[in-house]
Amino acid sequence: MATRQGLDSSIVNRLGADEQALFFAVKAEFDTDDILVWSGIDDLVIGSDTYTGAGTLLSVSNSEDNLELKSNGLVVALSGMDTTVVNYALTENYQNRPITIFMGQAMGGTNEVEGTLTLCKGRMTRLVINDTPEGSTVTIDAENRLVDLDRPSNLRYTKESQNFLHSGDTGFNRVASLQDKQINWGKTSDTAGGGGGSGDNSRGRDEFSHIQRN
Repeated sequence: MATRQGLDSSIVNRLGADEQALFFAVKAEFDTDDILVWSGIDDLVIGSDTYTGAGTLLSVSNSEDNLELKSNGLVVALSGMDTTVVNYALTENYQNRPITIFMGQAMGGTNEVEGTLTLCKGRMTRLVINDTPEGSTVTIDAENRLVDLDRPSNLRYTKESQNFLHSGDTGFNRVASLQDKQINWGKTSDTAGGGGGSGDNSRGRDEFSHIQRN
């Protein structure tokens, strides 16, 4: 793990310490606002965002890290959440909304972040709410953005596709007219005044032979 790409040098240095203070943090981006929670207590600041401590109420499934370029999804569970989180889950359009899961190292006995790495950055695909007497549990299935590599693209190098991406762009307007266009490349042209491949070259050959004989 110490050789993983994107790993802060500060975390690499701490991996050799006798005591580890690892934590997880989740940033779920809904339309109205972001849900920011981490697996500790009190508040924790990562970058410019402040994460609310969820303690053991936050759980993250195992993450696989290998040499293959493939998508490995994660499952995030939030237990005993307040009505704000539950209302987001019930009313917000969560499908394909961004979600980022961090793993970090905290300074021993404090909420000061030593360093973080992005464990998973992708989108929310499924959200389930389970009501129990102790409270509500929100379970989120997240897929890695690498899954897009397996999805076929319906876009083509055509005027219509280009205007769908960038309205008013004329870069592909003449693609259709090129389909049946005949382009003479490397052929001798019969048109007068053409390049070196056209016309009668016998005079040039005779002059060159005369120079060689002399």
